[in-house]
Amino acid sequence: MKHIGNLQYAEGSIQKKKRIGRGAGSGRGGTSTRGHKGHQSRTGYNQTRGFEGGQMPLSRRVPKNGFTNLFRVEYEVVNVELLQKLADAQAFTQGVVTAEILRSVGAVKRNLPVKVLGNGTLTTALTVTVDAFSESAKSKIENAGGSVVTNG
Repeated sequence: MKHIGNLQYAEGSIQKKKRIGRGAGSGRGGTSTRGHKGHQSRTGYNQTRGFEGGQMPLSRRVPKNGFTNLFRVEYEVVNVELLQKLADAQAFTQGVVTAEILRSVGAVKRNLPVKVLGNGTLTTALTVTVDAFSESAKSKIENAGGSVVTNG
């Protein structure tokens, strides 16, 4: 019967640490597992990050052109054409369109700011409240008798 007082490690799970550099008779003497010559055989060797043995490192081989704008705002895009299709399918209550409604209907997948673009035609008067509009989308919504409200 096992008690906490007589627990033991499993057979073979405890092993002595391999002591290297303790003479030829130890089986790990001589070069002490470091091989012959080269950086790694020397004491104090410390490989710098990205070092590839003298080969031109990847960070220097890859072309560096262009630039990434850190302040770029990425939008989920909805076209006026899609708003008309959803309006025809009675997806909007009382002609009110918001980003939350577009997400619930499945027109917008990701949780990003929503922008309406002017591709297509709109005949239904809608009150659209999203984060951004293109000029053509704004004019098409207003020409159809609707209104445009920008968040924030």
